[in-house]
Formats: sequence, structure tokens, C-alpha cells
Amino acid sequence: MIRVTFLGTSGSTPTKERNLPAVALEYEGDTLLFDCGEGTQRQMMRYGVNMSKVRAIFVSHMHGDHFFGIAGFLRSLGLNGRKEDLDIFVPEGYEKAMSRFIGVDVRLIGYKVNVHGVKAGVVYKGEGYTVSAFRLLHTVPTYGYIFKEDDSFNFVLEKAKKLGLKGTMFGQLAKNGRMTINGKSVRLANVIRVKPGRKVVYATDTRPAAATARASKGADILIHEATYDHSLKVNAVKNMHSTAYEAARIAKKAEVKKLVLFHVSARYQSTDTLLKEARKVFNGTSIAEDGTRISI
Repeated sequence: MIRVTFLGTSGSTPTKERNLPAVALEYEGDTLLFDCGEGTQRQMMRYGVNMSKVRAIFVSHMHGDHFFGIAGFLRSLGLNGRKEDLDIFVPEGYEKAMSRFIGVDVRLIGYKVNVHGVKAGVVYKGEGYTVSAFRLLHTVPTYGYIFKEDDSFNFVLEKAKKLGLKGTMFGQLAKNGRMTINGKSVRLANVIRVKPGRKVVYATDTRPAAATARASKGADILIHEATYDHSLKVNAVKNMHSTAYEAARIAKKAEVKKLVLFHVSARYQSTDTLLKEARKVFNGTSIAEDGTRISI
């Protein structure tokens, strides 16, 4: 099961109801953190996300509301006796800035922190999944991230039996991809049905981007910023953000299963306007609140 928990859903500044951006994705005992705004560690305690299981933090960009929570988070892990390495990913060129930021309290971090520079492509491989990055459109170098579960497959028994597969042959073919049976070459692809892995895409802060639509093609969940309603498109263009309407157009183009909006401007006490305009374009839209949890 994949479990996504929204720890912070506000944009730029917090509100009484919304903390700064952070999303936790839990998969088979691993937790991945996408952005880590101020106060994220407390949000994890509040909403039942185990801090000790975080394997990596993926920072979209180096604006403070998206990473200021990392220093306190690392400190707490150290005080709690963490020994395992932790990987932090930032846009390429900001590795030293992140290292300096977390180095202020380095004495209390009794484990290794690896800071990596991100470029487009696969940036992290876990057990049964990968995380890839793609470039977004913001005022500083910014990346979105794709969590992709590995594809799996089932044997089509009727085809397999016709070709003479039996017993341990199934395991051998799965391992090697090809084998000879009764003098004939049999390829794994000829006797299986592929089940695509689940996909979750995270995109903030950004103008609507073709790269997001490509990355999100067929995704189970697209998490996309919606800083403004469409009446404030001028602000969105000026500040390189998206409106709810624009996010919905990306979701529709990418044919995603579900669109979840977040990174909502603090000006909105109610998100009804954002939700209504997005659903006119893409009905499968919801807006996350702090603590919203989605399982797939």
C-alpha cells in the first residue's frame, strides 16, 4: 500500500489551519518526505507519520517555506538515536547551501547526511520503487518528483503451458528473461501480463508546465499547487505559481486518476472557489487539508 499524508498545505506563510509545505509518502516500511517546511516534525507526530522511517527528503526548491523544517527534523532524529544514513535532494548547485544550513547544529547529528544535487531523471532507488525529478517553472531552479512503483507481472498460464513451461522453469524464465524449451527460444515477454506500478507525482511551486503533464501521464495521484483562484491569474504569472483552474487542465491533459490541490495562499479562509473552478475542468479534484491522508 502507498499512503500519502499532507503535513502542510499552505503557500509561503502558515495559517492557523495550514502548516508550510510537506508531504509524506509511505511505502513498504519506507517514508519519503517531499519538502519540509517549518514545523514539519511536529506535524508528523500529530498525524501519525513515523519520523524514524524517513529514508530521504526531496526538496523542490530552495525557498525557505519548503526547507526550513529540515534543521530541526535532523536534530530530533539525532537526539532520538538515529544511526542510518539520510539522503537529502536539492536542485543542483544548492548542495553547499543545504550543507551549511544543516551544519549549524551538526554536533547533535550522529549519523551521516548525504546531500545530492538534482537534475532531471532518476534520483533515488528504493526497494521496489524509484523517484525521478523533472524541471518546473518557478523563480528559482525547481523540480517536481515522480514516485513510481516497479512494474510487476503475472504469467499467462495458457500461453506458458502451450510453450512447455512447467515447474521450476517459471522461476528460471523470470530470472533470465529468456530460455530454450524443446529447442525453441522462449522470451519472458511472450508469456506474461505486465501490471504497471502505481505512480504519485508532486509538483510545486510552478507555472503550468508541459513537463508536469508528461511526468503525470496516467498517474494515480497528481499533487499540484493551487496558490490562486483564476481571477488572480495575473498574480500567478507574476509570481510563477498556478491557479486551481490551470492545475486542473494539467490533470485533464495527463489523464490522471486523481488531482489533489495544495499550497493554497493564506488569503483563502475557504477553498470553495478553488475547488469549484478546478472541478469544472477535472471532476476528480480534491483540496488537501493538513492531515489529509490518501491510500492507494
